[in-house]
Amino acid sequence: MKLIHLISGGDVGGAKTHVFTLISGLMQTETVLLVCFVEGPFAESARALGIPTKVLSGSLTGAVRQLEQLIRAEGFEIIHCHGSRANLVGSILKSRLGLPTVTTVHSDYRLDYMGRPLAALTYGNLNKRALRKMDFWIGVSDETTDMLHERGFDPNRTFVISNGVPFRTDPPALDREAFLRSVGLEPEDGLTVFGIAARISPVKDMTTLIRAFSAAVRVCPKIRLIVAGDGEQREQIEALAKQTCPAGTVAFAGWVSDMHSFYSALDVNLLTSLSEGFPYALPEGASHRCATIATGVGGIPALVEHEVSGLLFAPKDVQALTDHMVRLAEHPDEIRTFADRIYEKTKRLYSAEATVSRQKEIYATILRRTARAEARKRDGILICGAYGRGNSGDDAILCAMINRLRAIDPDIPICVTSRSPAQTAREARVKSIYTFRFLPLRRQLKQTALYLSGGGSLIQDSTSSRSLWYYLHSIRTAKKTGNRVMMFGCGVGPVRSKLNRRFAARIIQNCVDAITLRDSDSADELKALGVTGVPVRVTADIALLVSPAPEVQVDTLLRQAGLSPDTRYLIIAPRPWPGLRPHLTALAAAAQYAARTYGLHPIFLAMEPGKDLAVCETLSGMMGEQPATVLSAPDKAHLLVGLIHRADCMLGMRLHSLIFAASGGVPFCGISYDPKVRGFLSDAGQGECCEIEDLSEQLLCGMIDRMQNDRERFHAASEAKIEQAEENVRLAFELLK
Repeated sequence: MKLIHLISGGDVGGAKTHVFTLISGLMQTETVLLVCFVEGPFAESARALGIPTKVLSGSLTGAVRQLEQLIRAEGFEIIHCHGSRANLVGSILKSRLGLPTVTTVHSDYRLDYMGRPLAALTYGNLNKRALRKMDFWIGVSDETTDMLHERGFDPNRTFVISNGVPFRTDPPALDREAFLRSVGLEPEDGLTVFGIAARISPVKDMTTLIRAFSAAVRVCPKIRLIVAGDGEQREQIEALAKQTCPAGTVAFAGWVSDMHSFYSALDVNLLTSLSEGFPYALPEGASHRCATIATGVGGIPALVEHEVSGLLFAPKDVQALTDHMVRLAEHPDEIRTFADRIYEKTKRLYSAEATVSRQKEIYATILRRTARAEARKRDGILICGAYGRGNSGDDAILCAMINRLRAIDPDIPICVTSRSPAQTAREARVKSIYTFRFLPLRRQLKQTALYLSGGGSLIQDSTSSRSLWYYLHSIRTAKKTGNRVMMFGCGVGPVRSKLNRRFAARIIQNCVDAITLRDSDSADELKALGVTGVPVRVTADIALLVSPAPEVQVDTLLRQAGLSPDTRYLIIAPRPWPGLRPHLTALAAAAQYAARTYGLHPIFLAMEPGKDLAVCETLSGMMGEQPATVLSAPDKAHLLVGLIHRADCMLGMRLHSLIFAASGGVPFCGISYDPKVRGFLSDAGQGECCEIEDLSEQLLCGMIDRMQNDRERFHAASEAKIEQAEENVRLAFELLK
């Protein structure tokens, strides 16, 4: 590949290091040219590293003209921009050359000129416009890309790359004592040295750092702080340190060129930013086995898991930062533990080699997708279902659908209708349209090739006739606009109104090309509606395919809930429903029985927090002296599934709680308030089912006994159901072809 990278040439800190590390790695196999718009230390450093570097100083129009000639003459395939000036030039070149143009977003672009109102008004607004004109965007963390998605950038054209760091084995130029003396600190036995490497600017919030350190050093006199960096707030922060901290405890080192010696001298690496993408300073410190304290913003929690690989605190929380600094100063064993854990994680996930390899994958994908878009008039899938309504089960289905579809075709464009488009775009990383914006929906349908209706019980009127009419109207619109139409892994029924039954049968019969159903009861209902001639396959619920989160993430979730990761627990997933209230005492008694007899800690899980949380809290309040935990389902579907897979057993009213238990081989029993619950349990052939009106303490305790004594059959049945669920995706692609 022939790649041209554009950057202003005045960059420092993490962005500079990221670009140098990336291009140095790419040069080993690709043709790369770095173009700067000013001569200076950045360009000089690039040349010193052997990076082919060209400086185009002068006017914007002159630089654009020279670049256009250069790109045409040399045959570059991708224009890669870094920063506001490069984005502006790249957006102009895109319109002239038609080449794919990509930008790396290193931070929240709305905060890049924080504290500089004139620059924000000019350069900031120009950058916002230029960013919108890019073809593709690369965020340096999941949180950075989430920010882009929330602001309307197309998730089908965004990527994530993490700042990678080299792991050095050579000794630093200066040992710890020599480095401390070089910055004006006197070495002493038993010192704990804290440090931060960042621009001294408002967004890095050094004020909180100095105030916290000044409080901590009064408790722990043998701590020191080194600030490596410069910026517009340096004089102000130095004055604050002089005013509040004992003399000889804080050193302002300015920009440090020898970062190897800097990090080798530290015990604890700090970052107090108000906003971040994925700061290079943290993995770089981790590669030197520094423990870490940082704000939990941007991509930082992806690297620093609180109480596992470091300590996090909320932005501007001086007291929390003070407490963390004192804690580590007083417990050096914790410094070593956190340092070792973050070192291992960084080496596994954030090496320079991993970053370069990921960037090559992104370039290859950009070239493929660009060629695909030029070759196809219609492409992609629109998924319509009950998404973005706060129901963790439905949103988990969506994630499973998307993951499996992209496992077969990673480049296929996907769009989803949602009641919360920004949330759906962020969590599922797909383009999303508000459910009832009919004109944008119709425009999208004219571009897509396949329409998937499903991932839940959409063809039913028990909740309302309006929702049924909406989904049927959408199916008809999709067919009229030229899409193939599939009812995907769905449930059908009950449809009670005679008018609704006739309407549903007519639309399905005339507009649907294929149907997969999650249970045999739905197949019976479809026959009763009079649908014939449409290919129908009974498979299994697509939610069975949601992958669980890694164990370490589930451990963190449990710790945040005040539980040990070794806790054995029973999950009860209720929902408010007419007729449940008289039986709450029986549910609470069953939870107490599980705790008393089998040592299971009860967790009342609100699968749809907006609706379920109140009944969960009511049940918890009925537990007497028996400890119990109320949990709202986490936003991330894989975390919810990981939590359920770690359960000892499950009593569920919510259908998806039972499905997730089934996918992990967790023993479960259902409380049926709707035919879909009974239908799933019947088809699954695993758990028992009792009707809501039959609930009793004796019945529930008997279920718990049988789940504890017959665990193996749950494991065996789950594998067969997962294979059936995979059929939904295979059949969708057969239809698409």
